[in-house]
Amino acid sequence: MYFCHRFEHEERFRRGQSVPSLRKYMITEKQIEKLVAENLEGSDRFLVALKVSSTNVIQVFIDADSAVTIDHCVALSRHIESHLDRETDDFELKVMSAGADRPFSMLRQYKKNIGNSVEVLTGDDKKIRGVLLEADDEAIKIQEEKTITRGKSKKTVLGETLTLPMPEVTQTKVVITF
Repeated sequence: MYFCHRFEHEERFRRGQSVPSLRKYMITEKQIEKLVAENLEGSDRFLVALKVSSTNVIQVFIDADSAVTIDHCVALSRHIESHLDRETDDFELKVMSAGADRPFSMLRQYKKNIGNSVEVLTGDDKKIRGVLLEADDEAIKIQEEKTITRGKSKKTVLGETLTLPMPEVTQTKVVITF
């Protein structure tokens, strides 16, 4: 997971400048969402999640149909920062790639991972591991992977194709294999 962030208080303190203690206004998610959309327009990158805390800690998670690089995170961070006024309000900004450890939060992530191994957690706490075959608003289809143990060796084989309705899917993550 790549990320870029700024700690304005620490930077000002090191330079011997005064550090403002009172916020004059709250930065809103809508404001940040607009800036992210401006920056990502025309690219294959997209916003996955956005959080703005009451203390103006801004977290932006992006993904892409291809890949997210550190340069993408830096460019977006600079774009957002250039449209906010540190003299008016203090904030901490983190721009990160969604990362493989983060569960899918939108259909576009499912579609980009068709053909990849995923782990799905269902509403009844059942974990299903398999290759993602299809995804739409209604359901996902995966070809289940089973591990067969013979003596000391283990072998993964593909099993049946399962259709899981989206309302029954609690969480889906990409499976990283080495």
